[in-house]
Amino acid sequence: MKLSFCAIVKNEETSLPQCLESVRDVVDEMVVLDTGSTDKTVEIAREFGAKVYHFDWCDDFAAARNEALKYAEGEWVLVLDADEVLHPEIIPQIRDAIAQENHLIVNLVRQEVGAAQSPYSLTSRLFRRHPALTFSRPYHALVDDSAIALMEQEPHWKVVSLVPAAILHSGYQVQAIAAQDKSNRARRAMEKFLAAHPDDAYVCSKLGALYLQEGRVEEGIELLERGLNAPEIEPPVCFELHYHLGNSYARSQDANKAAIHYQTALKQPILPQLKLGAYNNLGSLLQGVGEFQIAENVYREAVKIDPNFAIAHYNLGMTCKARGKFPEAIAAYETAIQLNPNYAQAYQNLGVVWLKRGQIRESVEAFGRAIALYQTQNPPEAKRLQEGLAEMGLSVESS
Repeated sequence: MKLSFCAIVKNEETSLPQCLESVRDVVDEMVVLDTGSTDKTVEIAREFGAKVYHFDWCDDFAAARNEALKYAEGEWVLVLDADEVLHPEIIPQIRDAIAQENHLIVNLVRQEVGAAQSPYSLTSRLFRRHPALTFSRPYHALVDDSAIALMEQEPHWKVVSLVPAAILHSGYQVQAIAAQDKSNRARRAMEKFLAAHPDDAYVCSKLGALYLQEGRVEEGIELLERGLNAPEIEPPVCFELHYHLGNSYARSQDANKAAIHYQTALKQPILPQLKLGAYNNLGSLLQGVGEFQIAENVYREAVKIDPNFAIAHYNLGMTCKARGKFPEAIAAYETAIQLNPNYAQAYQNLGVVWLKRGQIRESVEAFGRAIALYQTQNPPEAKRLQEGLAEMGLSVESS
């Protein structure tokens, strides 16, 4: 079963080598469509053996992805962006999935590297090269719309999902977004689509969330609520609309509305991993209003879904600390630190719990690690913590 790889790129010389390295022993050919690079992107792609083609950028990711598909020769297509890599452990499952005669799309779970809130998303990036399957929507381009139309005509096709994380994505980190001007490109593409499709729930969700990120709160809320009024909403889109509305009302201190939207989001029939951001934010909301027991239950559900979700372990520690459950708090903080050794806040609060238990040596050691990390991450916080401890009679050096 021949598998083609397709990517659209522009000035990706830093990230592209890792992307191509992750797939070159998995796929039978690599197609790279360049949209105007001025760095070494094209040269790097050719060094990896990719077939390189060129496309004049037109603020439409779907048009570019469909152009790349024209050059793919395999029976199946895997699509990644340059800031994504394929996780090697998923490869056997991918091979099994594409060997099935009735599989049309294999949804892959994407992990957002370094994400504090929503670490996973589901992407339709592995699909059969069927002439009826094309990308639509100018940003967050998808083959889903064409797949739905095809399956209405040919109902034997199936869409399946592989649950383990298959794609590691680093492009939503702050530095990457700024360097690539991603917010501006996204906004232009989505606003153009919205003008022609004013009631499309999907674009209302994505653009509304972007507006919230940019501080355009009223515009963001209006779009998200408009999306909820669409006649047909797929569960993943419904989840995102409620999740982002929960975030917006949480920021505006309307805890009741925020909680309602988070709880509605959590009721949607989607993969549990995709709900982690809503669990985490609902827990934080409950902490903020003093509902520590309920918050603890929410965080326990989150770490049950994903034992590697460091921030949920940290927040579980915070709720246990607030309830005086110090052994559980210590265990939660230590797990968060094991998952993220640079977690300064976890070390700091671990120090607080050890101090409350009267175990000074352990407390001083944890505070020292927190100060050392803050000196690199947030020097003013390192100074504040050190001065606060000195006022308590604790002389703590960074370690």
